[in-house]
Amino acid sequence: MTLENVGANKSFGGWHKQYRHRSEALNGSMRFAIFLPPQATGDRPAPVLYWLSGLTCTDENFMQKAGAQRLAAELGIALVAPDTSPRGEDVPDDPDGAYDFGHGAGFYVNATQAPWNRHYRMYDYIVEELPALIEAHFPVTAERAISGHSMGGHGALTIALKNPQRYRSVSAFSPIANPSRCPWGEKALSRYLGEDRDAWREYDSAELMRAAEAAQFLPALVDQGDRDNFLAEQLKPEALTAAAQTSGYPLTLRMQEGYDHSYYFIASFIDDHLRFHAQHLAL
Repeated sequence: MTLENVGANKSFGGWHKQYRHRSEALNGSMRFAIFLPPQATGDRPAPVLYWLSGLTCTDENFMQKAGAQRLAAELGIALVAPDTSPRGEDVPDDPDGAYDFGHGAGFYVNATQAPWNRHYRMYDYIVEELPALIEAHFPVTAERAISGHSMGGHGALTIALKNPQRYRSVSAFSPIANPSRCPWGEKALSRYLGEDRDAWREYDSAELMRAAEAAQFLPALVDQGDRDNFLAEQLKPEALTAAAQTSGYPLTLRMQEGYDHSYYFIASFIDDHLRFHAQHLAL
C-alpha cells in the first residue's frame, strides 16, 4: 500500500508525521498522523497507542492540543491518530449539514445501511487495516493500546471490548458510554445500522461491558469532567459504572471536578493515561 507523506515535524527528539493513503475498508482516501518517539528504530520498535478523536475532529486535534508527545517520547510509545471518518466529494454527508453525522462523525462502526455502507466502515479500518499498515511501514511492535475522546472514547471502548486479544489496555476521556440511549448515538446508529436496536448493542460500551466475561477483561481507565456540558444528556458515565459493577469489569472511572469537554481537560490528564498504558505495554 502506498503512503504519501504530507507533513513532518520534529518533536521531543521524535517525529510527528502525517500520511495519506488509499483505504480499502473506507473505499477512498484516508489520512492519519503518527508520532514516533526517538527510541523507535528497527532494532528497538515501539508499542503503539491508537487515539480516536471525537465529533468534528481530524487527525490533527489530538496531536496539536493534547501535549502527549513529551511523555510519549520519554516512555517510548508511538502515537497514531486517524481521521474520524472518510471524506471527499463522493462520500455522503449529513443531508442537513449537521456536525454529528457523516463527515467527521464516523462513530467507529461498520455501516450496514445504504448509502453509508459504501464508505463508513471505520470499525474495520481501526481494528484491521490501519494497524496492519502501521506495523508494515513503521518501527513499531504489535503491542497496542487504545484511547479516545467523546465519540472516540466510545470507539476506543467498544473496539477494545470486542477485541480484547488485540490490545493491552484501554482508556477514554468523556466517552459516549451508552450511545443506544442518547441523542448523538440514536441518530448515528439508526442511520448507519438501521432501526433494529439489537444491532446497536454491538457498538454500545455499556452493553458490551455488562456482558463481558472475565477472560475478556482489559485494564480500563475513564476520566470524565463534572462540568461537561454533554454529561447528562449524551455521555451517561453512570451506565458504564453500572455495567462494570454487573460484570466485575476492572474499570477505573474518575469524575474530575471542574473540568469540561475540551482539550484543556485532556491535556490536564493525558500523562496519567500514557503512564497507565505504559504499565501494560511492557515498558
